[in-house]
Amino acid sequence: MGEFKVHRVRFFDYMPTAIRAMAFNAHTERLALGRMDGSVEIFNFADHYFQEKVIPGKDSRSIEALCWVGGRLFSAGLNGEITEYDLENLRPKYSLEAYGGPIWTITSNSQGAHLAIGCEDGTVKLFEVLEESIQFERNLDRQKGRIISLSWHPSGTQIAAGMMDMIRVFDVPTGRAVQRLLVDRGFGGSKSRETVVWSVVFLSDCTIISGDSAGKVQVWDGHTGTLVKTHLVTKWDVLALSVSKDESSVVVGTSEGTVIQFQFIAPTLQQQQDKEWVRTRTFKNHTHDVRALAEIETAIVSGGMDTQLVVRPLLEKFDERSHASALRKIQFPHRNLVFCAKKAGLLLFQFPGQLELWRLGESDGHGKPGDSLPLKRKPEKLLHLKRKGEDHICCSALSSCGGWLAYSTMSSVRLYRLQTDNNDISITKVPKLPKILRSAHQLCFSSDSSKLFAASSQSSVLVIALSQSECKYVHTLKPKSGSRQPIHLMTNSVDGKWLATANSDCEIHVYNVQKLKLHCIVPVYGSCPSAMGIHPTTNNLTMVHADQQIFEYSIVEKQYTDWSRKLQKQGLHNLWLDRDTPVTHVTFNPKNPEQILLHDMHMFCIIDQSLPLPDQKTQFYNQMTLRSLSEQERPSHLHAFKICKTFQDLLSVSLLDDQSLVMVERPLLAITSQLPAPVRQKKFAT
Repeated sequence: MGEFKVHRVRFFDYMPTAIRAMAFNAHTERLALGRMDGSVEIFNFADHYFQEKVIPGKDSRSIEALCWVGGRLFSAGLNGEITEYDLENLRPKYSLEAYGGPIWTITSNSQGAHLAIGCEDGTVKLFEVLEESIQFERNLDRQKGRIISLSWHPSGTQIAAGMMDMIRVFDVPTGRAVQRLLVDRGFGGSKSRETVVWSVVFLSDCTIISGDSAGKVQVWDGHTGTLVKTHLVTKWDVLALSVSKDESSVVVGTSEGTVIQFQFIAPTLQQQQDKEWVRTRTFKNHTHDVRALAEIETAIVSGGMDTQLVVRPLLEKFDERSHASALRKIQFPHRNLVFCAKKAGLLLFQFPGQLELWRLGESDGHGKPGDSLPLKRKPEKLLHLKRKGEDHICCSALSSCGGWLAYSTMSSVRLYRLQTDNNDISITKVPKLPKILRSAHQLCFSSDSSKLFAASSQSSVLVIALSQSECKYVHTLKPKSGSRQPIHLMTNSVDGKWLATANSDCEIHVYNVQKLKLHCIVPVYGSCPSAMGIHPTTNNLTMVHADQQIFEYSIVEKQYTDWSRKLQKQGLHNLWLDRDTPVTHVTFNPKNPEQILLHDMHMFCIIDQSLPLPDQKTQFYNQMTLRSLSEQERPSHLHAFKICKTFQDLLSVSLLDDQSLVMVERPLLAITSQLPAPVRQKKFAT
């Protein structure tokens, strides 16, 4: 595998925020997820659950609920505004004040013609969905007390509203409340507290199912307004409900971190005709409150205070046990938050509200593999740069020489000149940026730090020339495809000639930076690229996709390389394809041109192109076996994929110019330890 001196970096205090809301679009198979910091993430469930888009948050934006209408995404929050998102430019399209105080919930009817919101002032407000916006239509009968949850009847003629101690059913055409369902308070001391109906679903047979703060899941007859059955599922709150498309299953999320499934089935084999809602399964994949749920065709998707997105496949939906039926936990973003100045030995960490610049430590020591070397100089935090304004940072970049730093929010781009002496650092803001440089989806510096590339709207790239005295706009590189999707990956070659970009349409464009024109388009592959890099000597473009496939493309010859064709013909090993986290970074070893270095959350891998590819019978994870063999036996067991799992929960891997590796780890235990305490649960023998 080769020997490297390794910097194990654990001082990046990455802390994701809690998941507050989610909505699944069955037509596009996209899951929208809203977090407590106001950011929105879009996952493509048809492409191995890849996080293809992130809309950064804002200090004043709150997300309590999300809702799809066709391909359009809306949110509502406690700031009292309804927001529609521009999914092409990754920003809010507009925000509309509802004038009802904080908004607790938003939902659309099955026809996609109207939105309903539940407000603090007791009103349910209807909005008509127009082609480019929404328009207030009317209020339903005002109630005493806030509207916490809403659910449309599939016909669109009635709405069930969860409130304090009750559920109201509204007739939409008249706007009148036609039913009042009184919800029992809890038992014992909790009888004095109001019961909050956190979630409600309205089924096509007029059954209403509610979840409340007294720990009850209740089934109601919507025709008569009577209670059919009560299931006490927890001593704490039932926070979320979601119903399957065929209405045969309902899943429930609780404050204890459990997800409980109810199914509409016959309670015994003898009573096949008399179906009822029966509690069938309990899943415990969370440590804290489950705030958001979605039951999709083959799985239950859940998220909450512990920040992770859990996809729990329903095994009865699969004919056999396979990779697709395995539990998935998405804990880290599928994009880079760490940037390395390879020549200067500096690291830039991106947070929503600030950037941190660190200098790596140094060691004079030598030792055998596995030894910890004594530090001559400790890692040092050089800079803490707070963003300006309310918008969160969406992307940032650090030049390889460590002399330039840039970041972008939705409203502006800021560029800084850095100068570092032994222990001193000075930072100077570049005052006048070109007016065309308003915001960017991705930023990257050329290897000689003479240019800044900024990914703009419609997959275009702005080229900005940098010098000590000025910053000048040069050209806009535009794709011929006419794609409107944002760029999520950008990389350039060491010789400064080539720039490659990838967008959410799975298109990869290669530009000639010297001639300022499009050079070629890599053949489109059906899965989104998750990482890519250009080889420093051969200028071959290596791409890894969300489905774990690897391609190598010769930019000069405009075709796949022989090694890539051989790899695709033979196929990748099943153990490689069955990994459940995407590769997020590709780099190369200039001292050994045959080596490709890449990593995902759980492993670091060196692909040696000079060695034979492993077939399905080959022992894939063979490092321990190789160590036990003699020098004579070892060559017959070698293959191209060398996997290292010594480092866990990896956010970034970089190779410095001095041939030392930088491993940025963020142990999940460190994230968990910063979460608020979960609700107290009785444990055995305590």
